[in-house]
Amino acid sequence: MSELGELYREGKVKKVYFVEGAQEFEFEFTDNISVFDKVIPSTIPRKGESLCRTSAYWFEQAEKAGIKTHYISSPAPDRMRVKRVEVIEDLTKLSLESTNHLIPLEVIARYYLAGSMHDRIKRGDRDAEELGFDPGHEVVYGERLPKPLVEFTTKLEEVDRPLTEEEAIELARITHEELQALKDAVLTIDGIIEKEASARGLIHVDGKKEFAFDENRNLMLIDTFGTPDEDRFWDADKYAEGEFVDQSKEMVRQFYRSTGYHDELQEARRNKEPEPPIPALSDDMVAQVSKLYAEAFERLTGGQF
Repeated sequence: MSELGELYREGKVKKVYFVEGAQEFEFEFTDNISVFDKVIPSTIPRKGESLCRTSAYWFEQAEKAGIKTHYISSPAPDRMRVKRVEVIEDLTKLSLESTNHLIPLEVIARYYLAGSMHDRIKRGDRDAEELGFDPGHEVVYGERLPKPLVEFTTKLEEVDRPLTEEEAIELARITHEELQALKDAVLTIDGIIEKEASARGLIHVDGKKEFAFDENRNLMLIDTFGTPDEDRFWDADKYAEGEFVDQSKEMVRQFYRSTGYHDELQEARRNKEPEPPIPALSDDMVAQVSKLYAEAFERLTGGQF
């Protein structure tokens, strides 16, 4: 069996290692948690295992549906083997002929009005018509969008930055047809997630995906997705009663919104001032979040944690 080589990259919540003797990476999912592009100085017991096992489940479902992915296997509950692709940080080296590399975009699909999109509506950065509503419609938090909204942000910058479709095409050195293929793939994958989640009493609110080109420049689904970190889920029964009960990391984001930290952070970023350090979570909050990740795995996959 191939052994782990040196550390290749270390992100906010996982480490990526070379695998000796193979064109593969191995992901190690840590128990770190991050929100607003900040790593919280608290760890969440067994969070890494929950993310790894949940994402592996969705990769297997995607493969069954004929969607190409980088997933190979899960040698341990918190580890995943994947096909190796290059991460090219100097985007000037990308071209329409480039192969076997990360596409430096995050693709976000939204189905309900929530999270940062609701913040943008409140600030006046977006309006109801842009979301597909009729002119003059007064948007309400939590309402279903008239049609899915697919957006793009940067991937390799320190703080994710929204992009227009033309900016995404230029930055990632892709064609209009490849951009449309990314959108189509995301909507297909989310169709699978929605079908499975709804059967277990959950609403799939929104989520993000990442892709790469393989050696033949075919699209390949990569990283992780369909987990409480990348996607937002609500309890369907509570939603019918007018409540938004999260089965996702949004619970933690809302906590920092309630304390005022999110407003402080956004103001510092707008003014290009030093960002305030993010406070640690209380022991009680850590226990609640750990429970959320365990329950999310079981509700999303039907398995036992």
